[in-house]
Amino acid sequence: MQTIQQSGLAEQTLNKSRFVAFAAHCANEREVVQMLRKLASEHPHAHHLAFAFQLKTPDGLVQRMNDAGEPSGTAGRPILQHIEGQKLLNVCVGVIRYYGGINLGTGGLARAYGGTAKLALDATRRVPFVEMGEVRLEMDYASFDSFSRELEKINGRILDKQFDANVTVLASVPAKDIEALQGKYQLRKAG
Repeated sequence: MQTIQQSGLAEQTLNKSRFVAFAAHCANEREVVQMLRKLASEHPHAHHLAFAFQLKTPDGLVQRMNDAGEPSGTAGRPILQHIEGQKLLNVCVGVIRYYGGINLGTGGLARAYGGTAKLALDATRRVPFVEMGEVRLEMDYASFDSFSRELEKINGRILDKQFDANVTVLASVPAKDIEALQGKYQLRKAG
């Protein structure tokens, strides 16, 4: 299984309808919502924003799709099929449609949404999927720089940070590295 390291963007016009697809890594449903809101704000005059995503969570695999007002099964399902077919995890693909005045029919819509999603996925850079865990920790300011460097080395990410008397950090960390970090920092599983 793989995930996306660098996002991909694709665009095509079919029968006067313009389709724009964006494929990105999303670690959780919160990031999916953020990505889709950003895509919608960049295309405020679009007629449809269909999407699909597949996430690996502690509770198992989560898949969702949305046809965005198109006939059932003509937008979200074809997008999800490309995500599944390319064996990708923690990935979301959104496809914008600017209606061009010509009806494409159900088959044409499915090919257009799926095809544009595939182009965006093909434009991504991928890496092997690594299961991540979220940890919350509190540290003094002097330890924060050291922690940030170490997190970068193991391909972890800071999801949130608060600066008060100490620094409180919510981080996404490769699951295999959580124990090693627990020895150096005061980690608690997020939740």
